[in-house]
Amino acid sequence: MDGGHGLSIGAGVQAHRDGAEAAFPQPAFSPPPLHERHGRLSRNRQTGKVGGISKRLFDMVAAGGALLVLSPILGGIWLAVRLESPGPGFFRQRRGGFQGRPFFIYKFRTMRTCEDRTISQAKQGDDRTTRLGKFLRKNSIDELPQLINVLLGDMSIVGPRPHALAHDRQFSTVDRRYCGRHHARPGITGLAQVSGSRGPTDTRDKIVQRMEHDLRYVSNWSWRMDINILMRTVLVVFRDRDAF
Repeated sequence: MDGGHGLSIGAGVQAHRDGAEAAFPQPAFSPPPLHERHGRLSRNRQTGKVGGISKRLFDMVAAGGALLVLSPILGGIWLAVRLESPGPGFFRQRRGGFQGRPFFIYKFRTMRTCEDRTISQAKQGDDRTTRLGKFLRKNSIDELPQLINVLLGDMSIVGPRPHALAHDRQFSTVDRRYCGRHHARPGITGLAQVSGSRGPTDTRDKIVQRMEHDLRYVSNWSWRMDINILMRTVLVVFRDRDAF
């Protein structure tokens, strides 16, 4: 339920707001892939997923139930996206998951496909966004296919929002603590998104601010925190109409 950037499937690429490319010079430091660094860590010390089995069981029940109830609506949205503009109904992109391991995230496509393979952020008034896409983004409906990711075990209902792999590598050069956020499954919503850090991470300060919220979540997880985030998410979705 946040920032925009992305790659299209098959035909090309679309930008999506989540994990948008930061607009500042890249440092010379070039770290190894995140999943390799986490792999070395896990061989030295066993690292469990935040929330353990109980959180995973909740995710499976919640995601499975939501998909069952919403399936007619989701199918209608998928068809509407296909009819409005050429291209797939779903957009998918490789993101960094638990311990930095890549997975394909699913969203409803909200932009016209193009051949430019650069991962670029969505901007206010971006002419690539379709009319239906604007509505889906504004109401965070484009994120609902991520319930599939939750059911598959790639994501959780609540956790740090996943970024594109290129952005994970880039953001890790800003602060080496960044990889700590990968000790939890990425979420559809998270502490950062309900704490004012929703939207594109286009400056160093925004990257660090979001990272601080994510690290706080990983270090202090509790069921009380997850429930609080879910309740606040509902308020954010209905009150925040600045998404684009």
